[in-house]
Amino acid sequence: MTIFVFVGSLLLAMAMGIPIAFSLLASGVALMWHLDLFDAQILAQNVIGGADSFPLLAVPFFMLAGEIMNVGGLSKRIVDFALAVVGHVKGGLGYVTIMAGCLLSALSGSAVADAAALTALLLPMMVKAGHDKARAGGLIAATGVIGPVIPPSIGLVIFGVAANVSISKLFLAAIVPGLLIGGALWITWAWLVRREKIMPPPRKSGAEIFTAFRKALWALMLPVIILVGLRMGVFTPTEAAVVAAAYALFVSIVVYRELSWKDLYAVFVGAAKTSAIVMFLIAAAMVSAWLITVADLPSKVVGLLQPFMGNQILLMFAIMVLVMIVGTAMDMTPTILILTPVLMPIVKAAGIDPVYFGVLFIINNSIGLVTPPVGTVLNVVAGVGKISMDDVTRGVVPFMIAEFAVMFLMVLFPWLVTGPARLFHG
Repeated sequence: MTIFVFVGSLLLAMAMGIPIAFSLLASGVALMWHLDLFDAQILAQNVIGGADSFPLLAVPFFMLAGEIMNVGGLSKRIVDFALAVVGHVKGGLGYVTIMAGCLLSALSGSAVADAAALTALLLPMMVKAGHDKARAGGLIAATGVIGPVIPPSIGLVIFGVAANVSISKLFLAAIVPGLLIGGALWITWAWLVRREKIMPPPRKSGAEIFTAFRKALWALMLPVIILVGLRMGVFTPTEAAVVAAAYALFVSIVVYRELSWKDLYAVFVGAAKTSAIVMFLIAAAMVSAWLITVADLPSKVVGLLQPFMGNQILLMFAIMVLVMIVGTAMDMTPTILILTPVLMPIVKAAGIDPVYFGVLFIINNSIGLVTPPVGTVLNVVAGVGKISMDDVTRGVVPFMIAEFAVMFLMVLFPWLVTGPARLFHG
């Protein structure tokens, strides 16, 4: 009955068109009434306490860094460099999209920011070159999914805070899985374009490639600074977000000179609005997280998953399928905040590495960003690229299947995540 009250009130509020943050508060209030625990003061304390977290400061700073990169020319130079390296091969613009997406993922940590930048820069070029607009939009949307996987990742930060798992370990463990997803997209694109008769642009000379690399060098240095700093213990993930924002600001204003001082106000306001939405969502979800613990919902879910508890791989399959289903109807952040306190006790009881689980959990939630009907990234690509939602959905299907295949491959072979994690983290 407790599960029914919580899930039923949440779904009812969402069906009525209430924003997800307020739906979470409504479901929390309903659960408090059901448990005879309603107290407005406790509700307010949990909302305030939910956002009162030092690690969560990484969220607004990474979002600010992403805004600065898109406006300040860092994203454009990354794309130009990728175009110089692989733009000349058959289907080269698709490979440029994937390569640029992986590089941008190491800069912003946001699927929405990456997808918007790639759509604005590359979709017109791909259509002009003769590629099917739906397929090109689908590839860009699927590439945007890599954003929350390869560090720095806002999703990993939120999961780390909610699950009390080392964010640094999550960051370092997610590098290889993110690149594997990029590799799966590369193979899928190669298979899809093998019959296309499109003349690629001429190969760039060594001098032109070097020039593109030199122009992009300042942007390419950012992920190196962040990852080396985390690995060497120079700064925490939260401090890394501040470093990323400050570095992007310096490069945009002083080096590339594409961001003027008068543009800063709009950049800061845009980042503040996005951060406010995410942080309020986190604060509202913490009410539900507290009540989930009080109501002992994890033990009830353990009962449902009891048949799988003796086999870690089967349990991970069951959990991943559950998250896939939830991801079709709910955005990434609320899914992380609602399911993490429910699933983490199960994961720990089964002896599954929390870092390994966290990486797969975030990958699954990231792919959920391109699964209809919600598909936030699909909506971004459709809006920025002026393409219908149906077309983007049709175009993303083969790439989405490839991403899910990689995810379940990691379920079958956990060392694909745990091995590189030990290598990077020592």
